[in-house]
Amino acid sequence: MSIKTLVINPGSTSTKVGVFEDETLLFEETLRHPTEEIAKYASVIDQKDFRKEIILDFLKEKNCDPKTLNVIVGRGGLLKPIPGGTYAVSDALLADLKAGVQGQHASNLGGILAREIGDFLGVPSYIVDPVVVDELTDKARISGMPELPRRSIFHALNQKAVARHFAKENGKRYEDLNLIVIHMGGGVSVGAHDHGKVVDVNNILDGEGCFSPERSGTVPVGDLVKMCFSGKYTQKEVYKKICGNGGFNGYLHTNDAREVGKMAESGNALAKQVWEAFFYQIAKDAGAMAAVLHGKVDQIILTGGIAYNPFTAKTLTEYLGWIAPVTTYPGEDELLALCQGALRVMTGEEEAKNY
Repeated sequence: MSIKTLVINPGSTSTKVGVFEDETLLFEETLRHPTEEIAKYASVIDQKDFRKEIILDFLKEKNCDPKTLNVIVGRGGLLKPIPGGTYAVSDALLADLKAGVQGQHASNLGGILAREIGDFLGVPSYIVDPVVVDELTDKARISGMPELPRRSIFHALNQKAVARHFAKENGKRYEDLNLIVIHMGGGVSVGAHDHGKVVDVNNILDGEGCFSPERSGTVPVGDLVKMCFSGKYTQKEVYKKICGNGGFNGYLHTNDAREVGKMAESGNALAKQVWEAFFYQIAKDAGAMAAVLHGKVDQIILTGGIAYNPFTAKTLTEYLGWIAPVTTYPGEDELLALCQGALRVMTGEEEAKNY
């Protein structure tokens, strides 16, 4: 018997919704929320009923009877650090999503909406591989400053999904492989996957690692300290330079990698330098992850929106092909990845984890 899944992926001004029959997408939609509508609510959590009503109205438009759904899965939010996997939306998990234990973010609504709709229909609700997935080894947490341990916040959902996809395509288990996965979007995360666990990865939330379209990446620390105490900037302004106005935005005043690539090709000297430095830094981070895996790397996987550009695979293969073969899965199919996480539990392939 097939399994029908409703997938909910909330963003700051939209909610992506999809309905799947097993792994086949029946329909999907990005439900847009006008800024003035969102502004009516004091907090992200206050948007719950508004978004739920829109989702149920959408199902009605598509002539999808909610009672035919077998499972509801939502995007995981800013929870406490947890190992990767599919988690039932328990009372404890629900409470932490509502409290925003690591911050209030629209993704927190994914699990909340999944639980509420699931309870109403009498079907299970799950989240899958939230950004706070933390499988770092103890030595990877040491930063050099006891007060500032390294943290794991990255594109866990897509990194794990493409790693599993590669394993399946090659008749292997994710848990039997050593992989380096490079996700390139608004932020760039480079993860060392050691037999199914991401044992080291850069913290994209705070701009660690290589720079990206919007983030500065790791910068000279001494100079950053001087900038912070120069009196020229507020704390908020410095943080914005790190996350938001860093990277491509800082040098070229655009966060569109396609535009930067075109500028570089057309002879813009600064754009060419920044574009080439971008891949240079990614390659350095990937080389570090190869060292983490003792040089035993089965495959390097490129993913995210920037992986669509042919220059990406060509350049990174030139840098990294000596370490391991390079495979590209461009973009990110978050709805399918969430659905697959729920299906692994529903079919008995995996057990749901407890938060």
